[in-house]
Amino acid sequence: MNRIDLHIHSNCSDDGELSVHEILDASKNMGMKTISITDHNCVRGVSEAIGYGKQLGIEVVSGIEIDCTYNSVNLHLLGYFINQDMKEFDQLEQDIFDQEAKAFQQKIENLREIGIVVDEGELLQKAAGRITCGELIGEVVLNKAESIENELLKPYLKGGERSNMPYLNFYRDFFAQGKAAYVPLRYLQLKDAIELVRKSNGIPVIAHPGENLKDNMDMIDSIIKEGVMGIEVFSNYHTPGQIEYFYNKSKEHKLLVSCGSDFHGKNKPGIKIGECNCTIDEAYLVDSLKAACP
Repeated sequence: MNRIDLHIHSNCSDDGELSVHEILDASKNMGMKTISITDHNCVRGVSEAIGYGKQLGIEVVSGIEIDCTYNSVNLHLLGYFINQDMKEFDQLEQDIFDQEAKAFQQKIENLREIGIVVDEGELLQKAAGRITCGELIGEVVLNKAESIENELLKPYLKGGERSNMPYLNFYRDFFAQGKAAYVPLRYLQLKDAIELVRKSNGIPVIAHPGENLKDNMDMIDSIIKEGVMGIEVFSNYHTPGQIEYFYNKSKEHKLLVSCGSDFHGKNKPGIKIGECNCTIDEAYLVDSLKAACP
């Protein structure tokens, strides 16, 4: 198991389960040395994580994961060693929250049109003021007794072919870009997201490109030209072939290399803290990121 994990989500993310303290306690028990909590468009947990990490003897790298878009493809940009106190990050979080609130009704209507009915009251109660993300909608829908009667839902129920990570797979199959219930949001352009991270004296690293680019992996060359400083080469999502491909790209373009599990908790039960598929010296990765900081 890796002792460095630079891609972890707390419940400050709309789809994260564990609190910052729970993540740090778990990391301590697992012998982790360095972690980064990189919540979606949010830095609310960063200062708390750094402070508690010092108490436990765990190095916490300040981080964020920004939703962005490039050539109509939705991407994720990691920012490391950022200044989490910069007000622009709070503005980013509020903007995404406002857009999601406006998109809520359309998401529910899109599902209803294909034959999946959601109890809106129960969903909002469970959200408790947080974004009603696709994984949360899946959790509410799939835990209804009547879900067994809906052919669309059977793959996500026990024994179904999509039941290994039911809530995440529900999101991917219905709410991901281009799917039946997808509602587009106005994300930052990749270049603007990179600029935001750089403005905070951070290091912009493209997250799990194999997961987002799918069959368009050659797009990484143009993404690099936009100004990213690194690639999350070692990812829980990447195949050995993808790891080799992106590692070679990082060497070709003299980019930094990162590793991360993308831990979320119950929404991605197959992903554990520290599972990054890293095959090189992990301490070197962190030292290289530190050395690149302005």
